[in-house]
Amino acid sequence: MPIIVVDTNILVAVLLPGGASARAVLRACLTGRYQAVLGPALLAEYEDVLARDALFERSALSASERGEVLDGFLNRCRWVEVFYAWRPNLPDEADNHLIELAVAAQADVIVTRNLRDLSRGELKFPGLQVLTPEQCLEVFPCPP
Repeated sequence: MPIIVVDTNILVAVLLPGGASARAVLRACLTGRYQAVLGPALLAEYEDVLARDALFERSALSASERGEVLDGFLNRCRWVEVFYAWRPNLPDEADNHLIELAVAAQADVIVTRNLRDLSRGELKFPGLQVLTPEQCLEVFPCPP
């Protein structure tokens, strides 16, 4: 079972129209085909972004329903403490925590729509892939 870090932009895509591949990745996490990992910084980011009502104006879900989706996902995540700050020097400093979580969890992949920034760090980890949801589903197929 692949160990994955789900970037916040994927969780947002799950809650908006479109986003079918993001939903397929989340479904794979909920059904145990993928093992999602979570740490303190990513949890704080999830909670912060999902609380932004303006971001979800096109969503069919209320704030309460978004919270239920998040809670269901969090219940399937494995908690990982990050004890070492790798600082891969990504273009957006706020993304460094994703790499640090992935390294601490020995993750196979970070699933994101932000390939450009997450792939441009100075510090490379050869066993860690950065993939879109579509690429993740292709590399780690999940039968329906």
